[in-house]
Amino acid sequence: MSSIATRRTYTIKEAAALSGLPASTLRYYESIGVIAPVSRGASSGHRVYDEDDLDQLTWVACLSATGLSVSDMKQYVANGHRGPEAAAEQVALLEAQAARLEREAEHLKLRQRYVSLKVAYWSAVAAGDITAADRLSAESRALIDELTHHKNH
Repeated sequence: MSSIATRRTYTIKEAAALSGLPASTLRYYESIGVIAPVSRGASSGHRVYDEDDLDQLTWVACLSATGLSVSDMKQYVANGHRGPEAAAEQVALLEAQAARLEREAEHLKLRQRYVSLKVAYWSAVAAGDITAADRLSAESRALIDELTHHKNH
C-alpha cells in the first residue's frame, strides 16, 4: 500500500462551482494569464484542477468580487510571483482599489438617501401633507445635484 496520499482533483465544472467563477471565466483568466495554466487530463485533455488551483481561484474570485480590473488582477498575480520585492506595488494596487471602493460606497449611500427621500415624499403625498412633500421634493432636487457632482469625480 502506497504512503503517498492521492490528491483530490476537480473538473472545470466543479472548480467553477467551488470558486463561484463561471467556467468561461476560468478559461478566459487562464488564457490571459490571470491564473496559472491548469493541468490537463492525460487521456481526455480536459482541465484538471487540484487544491492549489482552487486556492488560487478563491483569492482571484475575491479580487474579482471587489471589482478589481482584469489588468490589475494580472498585475497582482505577477507581483505575487516576484515575492517580497513587489510588496510595495501590491500595497499600492490594493490601496487604490480600496479608495475606488470607498468612492463607490459613498455614491451608494447618496443613492440610498435619494430613495429614502422619495419614499418620504410619496408618503407625504399620500397623506396629503403638501408642505412636507414640497420640502422633500426640494431636498431630492438638491441631492440629485450632489449625485451628479459626485458621479463626475
